[in-house]
Amino acid sequence: MVTLQMMQFTAVVLMLLLTVKLLFLRERRIKSRQARQARRLMTGGTMLLALHFALQLTMGLRLMGVTQSVMLNLAMLIPASYLFARAVLLLQRRGELSLTDQWTGPAVWMVTVAMLAVAALTDGQPLLSDTLELRMAEKAGAVLYMLMQGYYTWRHSSSLVAMRHALSDYYDRDTDGMLRWMQYSIIGLMLLALMVPMAIFGTGTWMLIIAFAIYFFLFYLVDSFCFYLVSPAPERVQAAEQNATEVKEEACREQAAMSSHKGTEEGTDAALLSPEVTHEVEQAVAAWLARGGYRQTGLLQPQAAQDIGISRYRLTAWLHQRGVKYTEWMAQLRVEEAKRTIAAHPDWGNDAVAQHCGFADRTVLQRTFKKIEGITPQKYMENLSD
Repeated sequence: MVTLQMMQFTAVVLMLLLTVKLLFLRERRIKSRQARQARRLMTGGTMLLALHFALQLTMGLRLMGVTQSVMLNLAMLIPASYLFARAVLLLQRRGELSLTDQWTGPAVWMVTVAMLAVAALTDGQPLLSDTLELRMAEKAGAVLYMLMQGYYTWRHSSSLVAMRHALSDYYDRDTDGMLRWMQYSIIGLMLLALMVPMAIFGTGTWMLIIAFAIYFFLFYLVDSFCFYLVSPAPERVQAAEQNATEVKEEACREQAAMSSHKGTEEGTDAALLSPEVTHEVEQAVAAWLARGGYRQTGLLQPQAAQDIGISRYRLTAWLHQRGVKYTEWMAQLRVEEAKRTIAAHPDWGNDAVAQHCGFADRTVLQRTFKKIEGITPQKYMENLSD
């Protein structure tokens, strides 16, 4: 039977192993200053949790009662959760955090500790006594913790949406996989806000089940975080975000030029193109499509705009008016080309079709084709034969 002491010992070992993993990440493979700072924050969080579980194990606070254990839980889990949340947010925001981002966690921790201290000192009982005042302070601290996690979940979610938009307006293939761990981590942090109070106030089997779920999430968060830092993903995301910034600057310059040309202070909407400009873009795109320009592998949005002969802003705005992203547009063009190629060359294999149509490899061809058409290229060829 799994005992409380076994759970706490397992948590200490897990947090120490994760700390070691973070400490021994190869520094030269972590390119940006923000990523290195995020690693330090994540390391601080795992070290704090290792200390927390070690104190729980050695002091036996949970065996003394829920109230005694909750005091330490709140005092240690709030800053640890804040460090995890800030580490992920640093990666998302490239180090540009607002004052609210920086101080929400510390403020919640200081208020919670102050409430616990006041309750413990004014109830007239020994420090670790189970009193009504202390229980009320602990419940208030748990509510503050959930509100803190809710705020950071909102910030993570909005930042993730912006990152995905930047990627889908830059790369010619689906790159959502590089951020999937971040999406799952955000969901996990949100669930953590609900599970942690249940774990620290709960008892019995349910408390152990929730604790196991928390341990699994923490392992996933730190392990995925480490893999992300040493992968090419941060640089790719940064390139896409830089492109998005430059597209906005192009939009502002074009809007200013049109305003000056019209002799008014008001320009056109930076997110829309005039009918005349739209017609020009469509003509340029049609000529580019006729040349088969979309069949280049690894065709980034800036290169495509240059090949078409228009600005990145005009290409992005034209696609948005059509309700698609650059990634989606390229996928649609290449799948249509693949359908024509399969019909014209039924003897070609998937590798040859992928190379001809601009897909990175046969796996990307098969995944993209099935996503759009609902069937594999092989099945499509069989249907043509039938």
